[in-house]
Amino acid sequence: MQTAVIVDVVRTPSGRGKPGGALASIHPVDLAARVLSALLDRNGLESVQVDDVLMGCVSQVGEQGANIARQAVLAAGFDESVPAATIDRQCGSSQQAVHFAAQGVMAGAYDIVIAAGVESMSRVPLGSSAAGAPPAPGLTGRYPAGLVNQGISAELIAQRWELSREDLDAYSARSHQRAAAAGACGLFDSQLVSVDVAGSEVDVDETIRPSTTVAGLSALPPAFLTPEAEARFPQLSWHVTAGNSSPLTDAASAALIMSESRATELGLRPRGRFHAFTVVGDDPVMMLTGPIPATRRILERSGLVMDDLDAYEVNEAFASVPLAWERELAADPERLNPWGGAIALGHAVGASGTRLLGTLLAHLEHTGGRYGLQTMCEGGGMANATIIERL
Repeated sequence: MQTAVIVDVVRTPSGRGKPGGALASIHPVDLAARVLSALLDRNGLESVQVDDVLMGCVSQVGEQGANIARQAVLAAGFDESVPAATIDRQCGSSQQAVHFAAQGVMAGAYDIVIAAGVESMSRVPLGSSAAGAPPAPGLTGRYPAGLVNQGISAELIAQRWELSREDLDAYSARSHQRAAAAGACGLFDSQLVSVDVAGSEVDVDETIRPSTTVAGLSALPPAFLTPEAEARFPQLSWHVTAGNSSPLTDAASAALIMSESRATELGLRPRGRFHAFTVVGDDPVMMLTGPIPATRRILERSGLVMDDLDAYEVNEAFASVPLAWERELAADPERLNPWGGAIALGHAVGASGTRLLGTLLAHLEHTGGRYGLQTMCEGGGMANATIIERL
């Protein structure tokens, strides 16, 4: 079996996913094309050498419809012979693209493959692909009380793990502080590729707010409290706000994955290898707890324990998600999202998986760590988990 290695990971800066955001004027196809072409340029490859492009995208409608992966390949100037497919595993879409890419290499189906992700949440609002669609009778029959949005799930998690409003806000302020410190030290520079916007280069993350404080966050109102929600869930304390949640974001990211033998043949340096993968389903009402069983399963499969992991990237969809994960797994908070997470760096849902992979790999290289874990909660109650080993 071939060894699948990571040669490079790139991302655009994170733009605020609303009108007027730094990247809001860029068509998502062109945003994705930017990271695809950057991978070729940085590594001296010709597009015809790429066997496939697998791209995560959640809202596959409008400008992100019609297989955006193939459109991005063509917009990037790749040879027409290069195929592409778009993947939706909700927030874990590009992490799943990475899994499929690496597994294809390991199986001998690919020599060189790009796993990528894109989401322009300013241009294609989250949920657009299902807007107005009535629930299926089979689903309402199984869950007669109805499913809920992710904000309610985040509130349910805060309640179950007894996370206070101060816990959530303190964690969120720390995310901004860590991301701001990492950015100021240039720790993201090796991953970032700038985006030309009307003749100016966007080359920094717009979503990081260095001045964020717990006091400032404490003034924000609950984001998901409605009369209907309060009536259905009278036990909730309503701690989740815009400040302790990830912001709507525009971004793209991509990873160059190949067999170790092909990397050696091309004179490219493998930076990491894939040690283990898993994906799980979980309660679709709690929805965001999937990283907990996913972590337990991947540790069992890999033969590792928590102490073997030098860093963990647990996606910060909401502050309650990594905090509950940390408590349940007795994880070291210093190793958890050490350069900040999605609360500060943004959560362009389809692009977040490959963004986290790049951050994790860069952190292991910077600190000399060996193993890193990446896990992501996903809509519908799922989670991917990946363990990589720095080479």
